[in-house]
Amino acid sequence: MTNRKSAEAGVNVGVDIGKDFLDFYIHERDVHWRSDNTPDGIKYSLNRLARYKVARLVMEATGRYELPLAEAGFERDMPVIIANPRAIRRYAGAVEQLAKTDKLDAALIAEFAARIQPTPSRSQGKNLRKIKDLLARRRQLMNMRTRELNRQSIMGDGVLASTYRRLIKQLDKEVEWVDEQLSSAIEKEAAWEEKKALLKSVPGVGDVLVHTLLGDLPELGTLNNKQIAALTGVAPMNRDSGKLRGKRRIRGGRSTVRVVLYMATVSATQCNPVIKAHYRKLVAQGKHKKVALTACMRKMVTILNAMVRDGEVWAA
Repeated sequence: MTNRKSAEAGVNVGVDIGKDFLDFYIHERDVHWRSDNTPDGIKYSLNRLARYKVARLVMEATGRYELPLAEAGFERDMPVIIANPRAIRRYAGAVEQLAKTDKLDAALIAEFAARIQPTPSRSQGKNLRKIKDLLARRRQLMNMRTRELNRQSIMGDGVLASTYRRLIKQLDKEVEWVDEQLSSAIEKEAAWEEKKALLKSVPGVGDVLVHTLLGDLPELGTLNNKQIAALTGVAPMNRDSGKLRGKRRIRGGRSTVRVVLYMATVSATQCNPVIKAHYRKLVAQGKHKKVALTACMRKMVTILNAMVRDGEVWAA
């Protein structure tokens, strides 16, 4: 009876991703094999999985190495799940798995799939992947630029000043090139045109925030206010126990979105009438400026979420 139910429900497959190898483990069958992380190796493994009814094909997000397998799985309409590595590690701690090998990791991921039953990920086309890569590269370039500016301010106008100026100028050119590529890639996403127009109608919202929201926060407009705030990482989390009432602090969420949202909100406190009034009200009530700014970030993202959800432009 158990085997029949398992067959009807499908099998849960965990994959430990490596640069050179992929370790597969089928939870319900206790089957393990390894293949090369190459097009031929991936084709072999997916053909082998075709013998089963796959309920979930779960792998950790590694940054890049999981993408060929994930994309090949999406092309075959498999329920691919790219899991957050933190969730896998926490599950390993919960079941007290201390030993670590590629096979054990694959088996753990398969067990995680069967017990937790995570929701399948959405397929990302090549253009969306390009957008996410460009966003990541822009962040890298801006970080490098900030470091060079800091070094320039420390070193002053000494003999090295010219090298800082040259490098900063070159980084500015690279950022400009990335921004051009981002605009071109986003224009190809026809479904985003309406969202883009809605977002850009808000005072304080520029191209950088729009590109980041479209690329890194596709859930915008599909969640309620609490959910979108938590996903962005601007929702205060309780820390209460017994009689203790701890301070509410933001935690988790997508840091890539939160950093850009912070900069946009700083601008909005000067030029956006709603955010500006909210910020001043909180400061007048005695709130610390950072706390007030975080609250404004939360208000900003919930406003943008509601606008996209309802298809309404800024009308304050």
